[in-house]
Amino acid sequence: MSRIGKKSSSDGETTPQAPLVNESIRESKSRFPKPGSRKESIDPKTTDSQSQDKTPKTISLDFAKTLTSETELGSRMQENEWFLRKLGRKAVNKCLDLNNCRLTAVDVTETVALLPSLPDLENLDISWNDVIGGNLHVFTQQMHLVSKLKILRLGSCRLTAEDVRALGEALKVLPELEELNLSWNSKVGGNLPLILQTLQEGSKIQTLELVDCTLTSEDGVFVGQLLPRLQNLEVLNLSINRNIGGSLNSIAHGLKSTSNLKVLKLHSCGLSQKSVKLLDAAFRYLCELRTLDLSCNKELGGGFEDTAGLATLEHLEGLDLHQCSLTADDVLSLTPVIPLFSSLQELDLSANKEMGSSSENLLSRLRFLPALKSLIISNCALESETFTALAEASIHLPALKIVNLSWNKCIGGNLKLLLEMLKRSMSLQVLRLSSCALVTEDMAVLASVIQTGHLTRLQKLDLSYNDSICEAGWTIFCQNLWLLKELTELDISLRPSTFRKCGQWFRHLLSAVTKLPKITEIGMKRWLLSASQEEELQGFDQDQRSSIHFDHGGFQ
Repeated sequence: MSRIGKKSSSDGETTPQAPLVNESIRESKSRFPKPGSRKESIDPKTTDSQSQDKTPKTISLDFAKTLTSETELGSRMQENEWFLRKLGRKAVNKCLDLNNCRLTAVDVTETVALLPSLPDLENLDISWNDVIGGNLHVFTQQMHLVSKLKILRLGSCRLTAEDVRALGEALKVLPELEELNLSWNSKVGGNLPLILQTLQEGSKIQTLELVDCTLTSEDGVFVGQLLPRLQNLEVLNLSINRNIGGSLNSIAHGLKSTSNLKVLKLHSCGLSQKSVKLLDAAFRYLCELRTLDLSCNKELGGGFEDTAGLATLEHLEGLDLHQCSLTADDVLSLTPVIPLFSSLQELDLSANKEMGSSSENLLSRLRFLPALKSLIISNCALESETFTALAEASIHLPALKIVNLSWNKCIGGNLKLLLEMLKRSMSLQVLRLSSCALVTEDMAVLASVIQTGHLTRLQKLDLSYNDSICEAGWTIFCQNLWLLKELTELDISLRPSTFRKCGQWFRHLLSAVTKLPKITEIGMKRWLLSASQEEELQGFDQDQRSSIHFDHGGFQ
């Protein structure tokens, strides 16, 4: 539910701002004359007897109409408020958010009935409501009533081809539109020109999201031709449209005209080695780019050689290259480039297994990224030398909040190499070490760091799929777990093929959890509970802590 905004009153205090529907009532009332106001304005000296006889009747008639209009308006507003309250939402601060409300056909009709009451509406979100599909025309026919709309979100609404055509016409009456989200609507694919061809040069569109819309290669060509008209564009997300890779030449050419672009996402778009070259030529024109996502394009591998354009993105804050099949030559080319991104805050190189033996120099240079907050290098087949280089570089990354090194087996028995990083990263909130072949010695290292108070801000800890940790390791860990006062999620699940009995450490776990005020989720799948442990857990659930979910997959 949206929160009611606040505004300053004349005496400097803050007072709640009423929902927009209430504001409309007050504004409408203020336009109606007060009783007697017209009569007092009549000058008896200039009015003959005939007009004096008629005036009271006229006033009475107008006043009756006013009362009727006001009554109807008030009644309509009450109905609108009741409708929104039924959905658990409010129209607040020029925003109507009905995202994922499970609207029915009747709800759609009632929502449209709201529009005349919201002439200043700027944000309309009706995403994730299947019933919109086939019924969007009910909205588009009334779009002229909310011509000030700046944000329109229609993600996952099962739009039909007819909806798409209707939307194209509706955009003509929305000259102030700044954000359009049509993601997860497959019928947009092949019909994109019908929607966006009305956007002219000088369009105010700043955000265009078309994720998983089954865009065709022809749609990709159209996007490339459209981009030069969108001079204000800041966010472009074409992710999960696997057929646009073939038209990237057109898209890349269009990107050269979007100098204000700050976010470019082409996740899983069927890009190839050639695509990297085309994009690299466009990067030179995107001096304001902050976020670049080229992830899950498995054919990119080998395309990053000689990427001089990438090096010009000096303001880059987020770079996602996970699952791009990076080769040793790619890593070699990226080694002198990534350290140039001094403002980089998020880096994801996951699922590039050839990095394991070739990324020592690259990882050692991460020390030149002092602003880095999120580092994800899971499933990269790191080897001893590369992990050592990463551990040494991580000491120089005090801003780290998220570290994900899961599925790198070399960490097992070597967690002590991260000891200094764990001590210095006072901001660390998420630590994922799933399937790292951790052993009891590693748990002792982790326990010592917790005991000395260096992970006080940790919120999520993933130690799942580390089946080689013995009873003593889990015991020492659980004995110190209670010190992580900010912890909300813990996962110690076993592999799908492994089942083990819980030892005495389970009692320490329950004891620690009673001292963790924010914990809500504990994953411990495939750990088998004895009859007495089952009773302990059931008793725990009944003892004021029912909000904590133990995900153990049922008693075995």
